Amino acid sequence: MEVILEILKYILPALIVFFTAYFTIRILIKNDQRKRDYEIIMKNKQIVTPVRLQAYERLTLFMERISPDALVMRISKDNLTVRDLQNKMLQTIRSEFDHNVSQQIYVSPQAWEVVKSARENIVKLINTTAQSLKPDDPAIKLSRLLLERFMEQEQSSAKVAIDYLKREVRSFY
Repeated sequence: MEVILEILKYILPALIVFFTAYFTIRILIKNDQRKRDYEIIMKNKQIVTPVRLQAYERLTLFMERISPDALVMRISKDNLTVRDLQNKMLQTIRSEFDHNVSQQIYVSPQAWEVVKSARENIVKLINTTAQSLKPDDPAIKLSRLLLERFMEQEQSSAKVAIDYLKREVRSFY
């Protein structure tokens, strides 16, 4: 019995020291891992945030460029017909959209849906306005009617999308 007590005198303190060291080292390793994870997250934010901001900028520019008033000013020429102007506008919107489609990776799904919806509404406005005129009429008629309908809207689709993108960017800060 005395031998067991003698052994316990040495083993018990050794076990206490072992478990204390084990749990202390374990806590230190976890804290170190959390610190490394935080540094990686911060480094990624430093890289990704400018790219995300650039995506919001590009989508805002896209909305500005496909706004009917901007399209009319940029595309309209004297010798075009309604059909020609309509096709050029739709082609420009499609081209601009294709150029910016990759930006959806960096924006929220809701923001991307707002952008797509705005594009669809603008295309619909152009098509319905063009259908109300004869295809061989001068393009100036389509331009005028399109601008009138655009101005009649309480808030254009492009403006709604731009406002949404701005609100979302503000939420980062």
